[in-house]
Amino acid sequence: MFIFMQVFFWLSLFIIFWANIGYPISILILGKIIKRKNSKDYTLKPTVTIMVVAHNEEEVIFKKLNNLMTIDYPKDKIEFLVASDNSTDNTNNIVEKFIVDNPDFNLRLFKAKKRMGKTNAQNEAQKNVTTEFLVMTDANAKLAENSISELMASFVSEEIVYVAGRLAYINEESSETSASEATYWSLDLRVREIESDIQTITAGNGALYACRNADYIDFDPIESHDSAMPFYYAYKGKRAIANHDAVAFEKAGENNEDEFNRKVRMNRRILYRLFNSLQILNVFKYKWFTYFYFGHRTARYLLWLSHLVLLLSNIILSVSLTFFRVVLILHVLILLISFLKQIGVMKNKLSVFIHYYTTTIFAQWYGVINIMTGNAKPFWEKAESTR
Repeated sequence: MFIFMQVFFWLSLFIIFWANIGYPISILILGKIIKRKNSKDYTLKPTVTIMVVAHNEEEVIFKKLNNLMTIDYPKDKIEFLVASDNSTDNTNNIVEKFIVDNPDFNLRLFKAKKRMGKTNAQNEAQKNVTTEFLVMTDANAKLAENSISELMASFVSEEIVYVAGRLAYINEESSETSASEATYWSLDLRVREIESDIQTITAGNGALYACRNADYIDFDPIESHDSAMPFYYAYKGKRAIANHDAVAFEKAGENNEDEFNRKVRMNRRILYRLFNSLQILNVFKYKWFTYFYFGHRTARYLLWLSHLVLLLSNIILSVSLTFFRVVLILHVLILLISFLKQIGVMKNKLSVFIHYYTTTIFAQWYGVINIMTGNAKPFWEKAESTR
């Protein structure tokens, strides 16, 4: 049993290390060795529909529509579609009035009859799209003027069916929470760029992404297109890439509650995504994507379990060996620092980093519990601090 506990301890520690440090470093090194760059063709101007899914977004929908009017793209080749996920506030009225007040703005409103979440609203609304390409964006995201031209310029071959833009946070300095998320996101963007240039990304972001309308697929409403689509396309032998010159601006969560809830929502399919990992074990077929997915996704999806196994094996091993007693003390110290930061006793940079990380792990656990108890939902309440 002692040997098994050591195996569990070191294996769990390796997964934690690889997810947070090892894989990002390996990708940065790989980017120095394999120097590829995705090409662009700015003469590509296909027909495009920009879809905005909204549920009770009366606070931001008018600003969003005005932002869409600034998009620099041929007016005869662009359409706009608001998919209202059974909004019960003033969202629909604002959109309908905007349509009347701006008759030259090619905007339509689709009303989902039942609230079943963002993905379902996208699935239903997409049936009304006739353009060659479909661009998805969030109601609270502001798009750069050239964002659509940039996205379309990346579809230089038929094998590229999905392009993710870059989400830029506009409130990095507003709070410790938003600063921590922005720091993490900055590194993650660099990793995605390298994955994209070499082969394909493992996930996009909901603020801004595009796909070929013919390649659109209905996913289960519990899924999120920005994470499910890149995996699906890679599984089918096609490419999902990133063009970070296509920018969407958004606010990061400014308080712990909003950020925690966001991470819980992100993990509402975490167990299913672990199963996905088994589907791409064939490195000869999926090539670099197998390495990318296991490092960027699988290892992260296992953090909740790895930390539990690490702690339990550490407790058992500490009974016999001094080394593991020291590690256990460190374990307890980390949890204590996170708790003291939560109650406001500690406020230094180290405590902020530790608290942000432990919040991520607890959010994964919460997501797993929701799945196992049948409480995982396809929709969620918006984070007010991101509006």
